[in-house]
Amino acid sequence: MTTPGWTTPGQTTPGQSTTGVAPGSARPESDTTGWVPVCRLADVPRADGVAALLDGDVQVAIFRTDDDTLHGLSNVDPFSGAAVLSRGIVGEHEGVPVVASPVYKQRFDLRTGVCLDDLSVRVPTHPVRLVDGVVHVAAP
Repeated sequence: MTTPGWTTPGQTTPGQSTTGVAPGSARPESDTTGWVPVCRLADVPRADGVAALLDGDVQVAIFRTDDDTLHGLSNVDPFSGAAVLSRGIVGEHEGVPVVASPVYKQRFDLRTGVCLDDLSVRVPTHPVRLVDGVVHVAAP
């Protein structure tokens, strides 16, 4: 699949992982390897997140930390039920990259999805990768 303005997927850039929001309203299709291209890395601001809608109505929040590491979590806040985590505040707590939900402010570890404020709660994580400047999420 080639999306206008995106590069053709190639080799994964060594040492990088990724995440982001698909432009427009069309849902991205997964490629033959089971990865879904969702946006260009440039579309994901540092210390911020974007949302992507994958096949099957799966919402993924893609986050880019200040050091350019990308993380993928479910976009659904388990405390409010709202699909808003991509709009949360990205930061760090004691060396752990986190996003704070914009609703009730619970913090979630971007690496594991575990809620730092209630360790019994966790949001699903989604593998991400960067290929030729394009962010891909593993197909659900």
